[in-house]
Amino acid sequence: MNDVLPRRAHLITLEGGEGAGKSTALATVRDCLQAAGCTLVVSREPGGTPLAEQLRAMVLHSSRQDDADERLHPSAELLMVFAARAQHVAEVINPALQRGDWVLCDRFTDSSFAYQGGGRGLPVDWIADLERRVVGFVPGLTLWLDVPVALGRSRVQGRGGVPDAIEREHDAFFERVHAGFAARVAADPQRFVRIDASVPLEQMVAEVTRAVNAYLAQVRR
Repeated sequence: MNDVLPRRAHLITLEGGEGAGKSTALATVRDCLQAAGCTLVVSREPGGTPLAEQLRAMVLHSSRQDDADERLHPSAELLMVFAARAQHVAEVINPALQRGDWVLCDRFTDSSFAYQGGGRGLPVDWIADLERRVVGFVPGLTLWLDVPVALGRSRVQGRGGVPDAIEREHDAFFERVHAGFAARVAADPQRFVRIDASVPLEQMVAEVTRAVNAYLAQVRR
């Protein structure tokens, strides 16, 4: 599916389900890139620009309760995420890559395939078409932080706080999301590196560090 889209070697993305430890992994990747002397832009999706952050808030804090006045439809959710992505790519990612900078992004298009495709059941072909039209490229490296749904959910619950609209979903939804990520990895093994996010934190950090340093060596060869 993605083999027709060009890769952007200086774009690294992090993907994973809830409670996978993306914040820790993000800090680890950032430290590796900065230690290697890379000029770096760190961002996230949905979000990354003021307008995209507003769309993020609408998606994550919308009500999905059955008795709500108006529930966010899955198709509307997908289009809002891609609207945020269009702004993010135009205002942040493309300018940084054109400057020769590196971009590290917490989630990118693969999350749409996993959450709106796998989780919500929207057609993958539709998402792929949006990816081609709105983005037009794929990252050079994507780290998938793979954690069992039950473990990830228990970590999220342990944090406390008010869950957002995604975090309120049921386990079956997250199992479909996990399967969606696994399908993406299987379809593009050259781009993805699977990181076992169920291991102790120090071990996960070591895995991420090895993966990033190996990628940097490959890109700079």
